[in-house]
Amino acid sequence: MLNEKQKKELLGLARVTIETYAKESIIHKYNPSDPVLSEKFGAFVTIHNNGKLRGCIGMIEGIQPLYETIIEMAIEASSGDPRFEPVMIEELKSIDIEISVLSPKKRVKSIDEIDLGRHGVIVKNGLSGGVFLPQVALETGWSKEEFMRNLCAGKAGLKPDAYKDPKTEIYVFEAEVFGEKETGEDKGKGDK
Repeated sequence: MLNEKQKKELLGLARVTIETYAKESIIHKYNPSDPVLSEKFGAFVTIHNNGKLRGCIGMIEGIQPLYETIIEMAIEASSGDPRFEPVMIEELKSIDIEISVLSPKKRVKSIDEIDLGRHGVIVKNGLSGGVFLPQVALETGWSKEEFMRNLCAGKAGLKPDAYKDPKTEIYVFEAEVFGEKETGEDKGKGDK
């Protein structure tokens, strides 16, 4: 979906947004020169500190320009993830940022259609729902059943076997995942 220049620009945008928000509590202003960054894609911003999850928030549906989603999700991942305290100024040089740009979701009839590691998965039943990005399967090493049980119970607040319920909707999507570690981005160390 994106070329290397676009990926680096989005990672730089996420980094500047997080730093500006942590230091000044203001939202970074940005105007993209590349029209692809104004297309509508869902996206997640994930923050790690020394290899440990520090925040992850995203938007599944592409309802606004990608660059706006990255700005919004960078702020949310760094200061609005209810599992963590906001990222502190002292942490900025030790965090790594990863972005997942999502394809449109597609409903599947059974978990047999899920390709672990390639597909992210959404489950929804009534008002409850949850999502795992594709990389969760690779990071955990879970079987497909373990993946679905953890998604249903741990993320969606459903019974572990809710994925077998005909009322549960299952969707898959793909994600282009890239991060500062892979691209060699600066990680905020340029302000020497």
